[in-house]
Amino acid sequence: MSDITWGLWQLLFRGVWVTVQLTVYSAALAAVVAFGIGLARTHRRWLVRFLSGAYFEIFRGTSALILMFWVFFVLPLGFGWQLAPMWAAVLTLGLTYGAYGSEVVRGAIAAVPAAQREAAVALSFSPAQELRKVVLPQAWPGMVPPFNNLLIELLKGTALVSILGVGDIAFGAALVRNATTQSAPVYTIILVMYFVLAFALTRGMRAVERRAKAGVGQAPTGRPRPRPRLRPATGPAITGTATPAEGEAR
Repeated sequence: MSDITWGLWQLLFRGVWVTVQLTVYSAALAAVVAFGIGLARTHRRWLVRFLSGAYFEIFRGTSALILMFWVFFVLPLGFGWQLAPMWAAVLTLGLTYGAYGSEVVRGAIAAVPAAQREAAVALSFSPAQELRKVVLPQAWPGMVPPFNNLLIELLKGTALVSILGVGDIAFGAALVRNATTQSAPVYTIILVMYFVLAFALTRGMRAVERRAKAGVGQAPTGRPRPRPRLRPATGPAITGTATPAEGEAR
């Protein structure tokens, strides 16, 4: 590790910043796709369900790496313009992991009891009101743990973008390894970097999960509810002698 100069360390730290940007942008796109496709897969019309299901199957069944190559090299041939490597990677990762997230959304919505939907119908809610006021508030806490796993997978999946020349952690590590001819210390360092980023994301998602469960009246994980304290009665003391009722002889 002594062979890694300050300039090489800066290269690795710039790679961390690029990885964070890739994760944030891709996660934002994936969240939009996940909710859009996930809600469409529960739509009343079969055509909407069919099209959204086709999207899910296509992006789940294709390789993210090959799709990234296709977006960067093949897509410009048909449209005459080319995305920057950074945005080609964001588009690919967002669409791919959004497809995985749509299954999380669909499953969480399907887990909401049918009685809750019937209650919304009894209250004359429109489908949009039923979704916004009844279904999503109850489904959201169940989505957070799987979304946490997908976010970690997305973070690790950003290493694929180094093949396009995007200067993320993996790309910077390859340059540092070539400069120092040492593999073990360099790749040990980036393993630690990925772990620190993943740990920070997990802590943040745990906080979101506790907040989501508290919003629907569930006890947050790992924090038992405090027991209510019993207060002494402040009313009149109760004795064993009954008070004579009005009209009775005294």
